[in-house]
Amino acid sequence: MRFSTRFVIALSLMAPICAAFPVLAEDVTEQTIKAFSAWQGRGQVFETAENRATFVGSFSGVVYVESEKGPLDAGFMICPAIVDIDLRDGTQQAKGRCTIVAKDASRAYADINCTGVHLVGCDGEFTFTGGTERFAGITGGGPVTIRSSLHEIPAGAGNVVQESAGGIIVWPALTYRLAESAQQ
Repeated sequence: MRFSTRFVIALSLMAPICAAFPVLAEDVTEQTIKAFSAWQGRGQVFETAENRATFVGSFSGVVYVESEKGPLDAGFMICPAIVDIDLRDGTQQAKGRCTIVAKDASRAYADINCTGVHLVGCDGEFTFTGGTERFAGITGGGPVTIRSSLHEIPAGAGNVVQESAGGIIVWPALTYRLAESAQQ
């Protein structure tokens, strides 16, 4: 294969990556994207009070950014999280910290907080707290919706249950701003 043919192929393979996080494709200080991830999670459920359980674990998956050409793989995320569940009415509160690693190994860090109903899901806020390389100084965030396949939690004294679950996390309008120095 000649050099020019390899160069054209390499450029064509880079196009979806550049479109995944628009800041690679153009010089922007603020961008709003739609993104989602089908995730898998693992952790433990502990009885932490009468009629209360707490899930401690993490969820991870590939992050896709919606584009004119459909969803594009933008990187990988992992989020350690804690979910507090009221076993009487199923209400839940969750919080966690996420790391999103882009294809070029740049990292974006975020806090996630949400409330909802067990077995239905959680709605809340996703807030960027910093980053590395091209995401250094990232700020912003937006609404987040999390749905899971986590099943009924066994109630009873002393329960510690290993759990695995899957689900989806959706960012319908995730706005981020980059520090000028990170863009250069």
